[in-house]
Amino acid sequence: MKPLSLTIMKDEHQALAAMLKSLPLLLAQSRREGRPPDFALVRAMLFYIDEFPERLHHTKESELLFPKLRERVPALKDTLDRLDRDHEFGERAVRDLAHLLLAYEVMGEPRRAAFEQAVDRYIDNYLRHMAVEESEVLPAALEHLSAEDWAALDAAFAANKDPLTGHEPEDGYRPLFQQILNRAPAPIGLG
Repeated sequence: MKPLSLTIMKDEHQALAAMLKSLPLLLAQSRREGRPPDFALVRAMLFYIDEFPERLHHTKESELLFPKLRERVPALKDTLDRLDRDHEFGERAVRDLAHLLLAYEVMGEPRRAAFEQAVDRYIDNYLRHMAVEESEVLPAALEHLSAEDWAALDAAFAANKDPLTGHEPEDGYRPLFQQILNRAPAPIGLG
């Protein structure tokens, strides 16, 4: 039987990938229409990335999954170190995007290109990061972790309850997810 945490990690990756892929679609649509993007929506999307993947998902990978794999699969050390560095810089990277978005919103069109280029780099790096986790790390975890290891990971990841993976949002997050769902383009929203 597949461990629950493995399913949760893959579901969270899929939800984040959908969010990331929606962002350039939103930006391209605004560019085609000759108007700025919905800044409030873009801020909400960046806030989601900062709140859920950066603070919940990555923390559990770096603090729980990766150390176990370092013990059992020494050949993965360099890969895990690189992924941990990505996690360390992830929070700053999303905040840098938020700053570039603010610059675009306040300073106008001359700041659009810098923001859009940074978004493209961020998305490319993030998608590559998740691909490495799914192609190298998770298969190694399946092969080398014990039932006890998986039980601890299952308990930790089950607490995430990311609304983009089908969980009911906590009351405080409900407006954020309603805004994203109602205003973002597919594949993440209905807009």
